[in-house]
Amino acid sequence: MRVPAYLVPWLAAVVLASLSGCAGKPHTVAVLPVGEPPAHPVGEPGAEEPPQGPLTLQRCLDLALGNNPDIAGGRASVDAALAQQQVSEAERWPTLSAVGGYTHHMRAERLVPASRPNQAAAYGKDLFRGDLVLEVPLFTGGRIQSTISASELLREAAGHRLVRTWQELEFNITSVFCSILRQRHVVESVNFSQKALQEHRKRIEGLLAAQKAAKVDLLRTEVRLADLAEKLVGEKNRLDILHRVLANLVGLSDSSSNISIQGELAQPEGKPGITAMLATAYANRADLLAAQAETKAQACDLAATGAGLWPALYFSGSYGARALAHASDKTSGGNEYEDVGRVGLLLDIPLFEAGRTKAALRRERAELVAAQQKVRKLKLQIRLDVETAVLNRGSSLERVQATQAAIEQARESLRIEREKFELGKGTTTDVLDAQSALVDAQTSYYRALADSNTAQAQLRLAAGQ
Repeated sequence: MRVPAYLVPWLAAVVLASLSGCAGKPHTVAVLPVGEPPAHPVGEPGAEEPPQGPLTLQRCLDLALGNNPDIAGGRASVDAALAQQQVSEAERWPTLSAVGGYTHHMRAERLVPASRPNQAAAYGKDLFRGDLVLEVPLFTGGRIQSTISASELLREAAGHRLVRTWQELEFNITSVFCSILRQRHVVESVNFSQKALQEHRKRIEGLLAAQKAAKVDLLRTEVRLADLAEKLVGEKNRLDILHRVLANLVGLSDSSSNISIQGELAQPEGKPGITAMLATAYANRADLLAAQAETKAQACDLAATGAGLWPALYFSGSYGARALAHASDKTSGGNEYEDVGRVGLLLDIPLFEAGRTKAALRRERAELVAAQQKVRKLKLQIRLDVETAVLNRGSSLERVQATQAAIEQARESLRIEREKFELGKGTTTDVLDAQSALVDAQTSYYRALADSNTAQAQLRLAAGQ
């Protein structure tokens, strides 16, 4: 005679539940900091969509938000921190588990302990057991709550880190974008200068044919054209490199690196005050907020470690069944299956652990001091960043104003030297020098204008805006 049919499936389910793990696919939850624009879900690679037409700065930022690996990695870190928070929060809830097993004894064992004298009993060598076990934490010295608080703060810190990663990426893209606009103007200036010198060479050739110019004037012009050709190759190469740097920051593949952009360099604005920008930076810098949250989390970890010195109290209960493998093992008139149950309180008092908890407390205190010093160092760095950005902003503004006036002067000087040359009162060298001065002035102006736009982005980055 075997175990009753209605009991076998229940016992089998208990055993399988105790031996098997969760086979379901875990889901991911995307958590973005406040103000962060939506993008691809966490865990999915960015879609490398080929850009259609010229890219504006905003379009580059939108593409980077979905394609840049640093942003995707930051989102994964936020998701991991959220999962850890959920793990910590689950510790304060009761746990219910199914425990089952099979035991073979060398000698026949009693199925269940006797509950009264002369109670009929069943014996056997092969025994099945299955239990539902409930455990409830009643007192842990604040360990669970401290762990939950630490995980919440670490999730907040991961969100701030993601924001800072995005701000740094936005600055890098803006800086490269402005450099491309600047370099494009530089190439145009060199091209214009080359065409102007080619026209000047034609004039000299005409004068040379009429024996009104010297051969050396033509040679000097040829040398200057060769220099401009070499300079043009170098400037175009820098422009191509900047395009590839931008494609890399956006997260596009090599096949999409040949992109074009659309935009103009903005005129500089007024110089901001250092005091106001510092106050904004201390309130908004995401890396500072992340470091402060991590410091608070470390303080919670210290409290959770200190809770190990306190006793822990748990409620425990279970209910289940015992059964013999074969009814032939039954003796003394007992049943071949019985239900069992228990409830109780478990008190865990740490008595001796070789100083493990005290050493862990020293470690957590030292890490807390290190985190506090990291916050202090970051505040000093923020002050330096803001002061540097404000000074760069003011310097670039002055450079734009100075170089803008130099362009007008260089154009007028070139016009005068050309007229003097046409009238035979000037030399080719004077015209070539004036043409070179105009190119240099235009190059300096566009560099100063690009630096001004970059300095504005640097100031926003330093202030955490």
